[in-house]
Amino acid sequence: MDYQEALLIREYRAGILECAHYGHICVINERGEIQGRVGNPHANVFTRSSAKPIQAIPGIRAGIHKSYGLNDDEIAVMAASHRSETAHVEVLERLLHKVGLAEEKLVCAPSLPLDGWAREQLLRRGGERRRLYHNCSGKHLGVQAYCKLKGESLDTYNLPEHPVQQEILSTLAELANIPQEQIGLGTDGCGFPVFALPLSALATAYLKLACPDLIADANTASAADTIATAMNRYPKLVAGTGRIDSILLEDDNIVAKGGFKGVYAFALRRERLAVTFKIQDGSEEEWGLIALTVLEQLGYANEETLRKLREAFPSAIRNDEGWQVGQTETAFKLVQ
Repeated sequence: MDYQEALLIREYRAGILECAHYGHICVINERGEIQGRVGNPHANVFTRSSAKPIQAIPGIRAGIHKSYGLNDDEIAVMAASHRSETAHVEVLERLLHKVGLAEEKLVCAPSLPLDGWAREQLLRRGGERRRLYHNCSGKHLGVQAYCKLKGESLDTYNLPEHPVQQEILSTLAELANIPQEQIGLGTDGCGFPVFALPLSALATAYLKLACPDLIADANTASAADTIATAMNRYPKLVAGTGRIDSILLEDDNIVAKGGFKGVYAFALRRERLAVTFKIQDGSEEEWGLIALTVLEQLGYANEETLRKLREAFPSAIRNDEGWQVGQTETAFKLVQ
């Protein structure tokens, strides 16, 4: 079937349409069926950082957390797109030292904190960019920890042909239930391989993260459960204050992670459903409202989670002074 991208969000300023965001949404159930969609549920998308929990699986499956005495907060930050808030940096430095890694060996670029307050405080005290401040540094440390445990090269750990990267790719293919050769490869902003696959395949992988009983291999299932549990125990480490990942992960029923350029994934444990969506223009501002609307249309029962989303991502558009100057509205309805 030839699906077209669909209108997801309209933004009005002074009653005049200012922006329209198009894209695709996919909802799958545990039988692998499309239970809801908007646009093309099989649209090919780059996972970007939504793949981070899956990229952490091989190392946890091999026991890096046991070998290096890692706690759940250190596991959670491996799946993070962190903002370099104080709590993030403390956990990252502890992970760095426990494993015995060198920050300068990270290939992610030296960066300033993404969090505005943390960045301001750093600059006020004369601090400089660090590789540890890069939002993907936790992922890199986790992969390097696995390389060290296996005795594999740390110098080429980011290259697609590296044995650990090959294991990550095969693990993703297994969870997504697609042949490995059907996954497209590019290079992410942090220097790691990044994967292109259908939204429905990404949803399949996320449902298995939330419901590891769907994973055939017991060691992989245990690793997925360990990572997802750590993310729920330390939601703010996975993203940061007021971020949608962290808000959703405060709900123990949800496993969630977004990626750059408008891709998002989450799964519901009790309902055994997974949701993925892609905003085609790459915008992220609309994530919260789209996730909220999908949950409402699915009849999600946790009103506390819905309330938090409504408060964090209101439909009112406000200017820098806090005046309401416009309105955002969703324009989609899930269909089968």
